[in-house]
Amino acid sequence: MNISNADKAHVLIQALPYIQKYSGRTVVIKYGGNAMINEELKSAVMSDIALLNLVGINVVLVHGGGPEITDMLKRVNKESKFINGLRVTDKETIDIVQMVLAGKVNKSLVQHLQKCGAPAVGLCGLDGNMLMAEKLIAGEDIGYVGEIKEVNAKVIQDVINSGYVPIISTVACGYNGDVYNINADIAAAQIAAKLDACNLILMTDIRGLLRDKDDESTLISSVNVSEVPMLKREGIISGGMIPKIDCCVEAVRRGVSRAYIIDGRIPHSILIEMLTAEGIGTMFY
Repeated sequence: MNISNADKAHVLIQALPYIQKYSGRTVVIKYGGNAMINEELKSAVMSDIALLNLVGINVVLVHGGGPEITDMLKRVNKESKFINGLRVTDKETIDIVQMVLAGKVNKSLVQHLQKCGAPAVGLCGLDGNMLMAEKLIAGEDIGYVGEIKEVNAKVIQDVINSGYVPIISTVACGYNGDVYNINADIAAAQIAAKLDACNLILMTDIRGLLRDKDDESTLISSVNVSEVPMLKREGIISGGMIPKIDCCVEAVRRGVSRAYIIDGRIPHSILIEMLTAEGIGTMFY
């Protein structure tokens, strides 16, 4: 597709008010789903973050890595088990989780972002006691899965102040010296609140919150967090959307101005959400 120079200039001018709005502010992006697996989408995400960084927006990238963990468990002939959507994490599995998330996945993302021109530093929740957690008690014992009790954001802020993009994998310190696997959506929400971020963006494999889950044309573009209980009662918020939306609600109630669920399957969805009037997903305010 050929775009004239005049059209390119028009696009930049249209984005200017949003760049001015966010410049110097902090945005936390939870990166996961298909956008993490598909190389074309991954390149688009990294380019979006590099551009935001270049225009003075402080981006904090929080990532998961479930498919990579599952793949590594298969290699060692260990079956992946889930209870209520949470990975059962025994001692051998938490070692693999830490190796894959804080090692392979994290450093791969650092390298990819740096290739796009943005300086990056890889971190995990163990660094500087960033994420402190206790064992999650949720009915059946699921092992080394944690519930965050404290977020110590100094190491993240130091990285931002030094001009780097922090890329954070979600393993956490236990007060007893154990290591815990943490849900990346929850970690991103709590990190956003601690950093007084203006935005939290959760990248998913769906368009956002749909009034009819089988009809993408029924996207609900904005939701006041006070409406969430009613939407749950009506069954509009159900299943796997409940924990994601709960994270958005918690972040907003703890001071984050806006939280978004966006479709990571669409290239440059981050820029479309942040730098255009229409946006792309569902905004919680």
